[in-house]
Amino acid sequence: MSGTGPAIRVSGLVKRYDRRAVVDGLDLTVERGEIVAMLGPNGAGKTTTVEIIEGYRHADAGAVEVLGLDPQADRATLRAKVGVMLQRADLYNQIGVLEAVRLFASFYAAPLSPGMILDQVGLADRAGDRYRTLSGGERQRLNLALAVVGRPELAILDEPTAAMDVAARRSTWDLLRALRAEGTTVLLTTHLIEEAEALADRVAIIDDGRLVAFGTPAELRSHEPNPGELRTIRLQLASALAPDDVPSLARIPGVTAVRLQGGASYALVVVEAGEALVRLSEWLWAKRLEPRSIELGGESLEAVFLRLTRESGEPTDSDRGIAEAPSGDPPEGDR
Repeated sequence: MSGTGPAIRVSGLVKRYDRRAVVDGLDLTVERGEIVAMLGPNGAGKTTTVEIIEGYRHADAGAVEVLGLDPQADRATLRAKVGVMLQRADLYNQIGVLEAVRLFASFYAAPLSPGMILDQVGLADRAGDRYRTLSGGERQRLNLALAVVGRPELAILDEPTAAMDVAARRSTWDLLRALRAEGTTVLLTTHLIEEAEALADRVAIIDDGRLVAFGTPAELRSHEPNPGELRTIRLQLASALAPDDVPSLARIPGVTAVRLQGGASYALVVVEAGEALVRLSEWLWAKRLEPRSIELGGESLEAVFLRLTRESGEPTDSDRGIAEAPSGDPPEGDR
């Protein structure tokens, strides 16, 4: 990959709808060859930001550079360098899966093998099928293949693993890591904190159209909690809880959210850790459950996210593997 300077430089970005600033003075720099994940509550402005970076929307104020170019004035030049996966995208219903990938590959000078990329996204067995026959998750995987088949210098992916099952999600992570190893820069939005933590070199937390935190997952977790701030209790049981017990666990006083970490392991985001430990012990006793271990740690990325954003009031989201204590109104749709 060629070029110097940041892959993306955003400064003072503003976008308004009906006089409301959806993006409000946002600054963001993405270096070449890194994966940056944008996290934020619904309505935080993530999608609007990436659409401006992609050149699909005009900013009301501020400056954006993509690979040293203006995404509006230099769109034709950037098309050959940037792969884009929109949050919602549809193809002609009758086009074949392999046919679509070959078509997109033909737009680039040195694309990946269409057959190979279909294998990497788990669609090799659907190569001869029509787009209209694909499930939502399969369409998502095809859209990812179309975004990266041209070996882009920069891949901008809006919710790339939405609607994917766990296996497809992990395969997608492997693909994105392989692209990074070849020098591709990746900017992605996600609601999956696990995805950001596992995949990203740096994480940008967006709230109310502003950048509220930016750093490596380790840097974001390094904050020393003050009394009353969110911390994490890691709970290991002998066997997994019954489905009805997870929301019950989230309702323990002091518990803000419960994250399922696989098997019988759980991470509890808590406030006032001392009281939460006492209440957790009482809950386990009442349920006749004996823990294998209980460990109080500093802030998890989950806790950092909840501390910095409005997401602590969001209802349960089973796709993220999180149960949260109910409070507040449900959020508006994401823009």
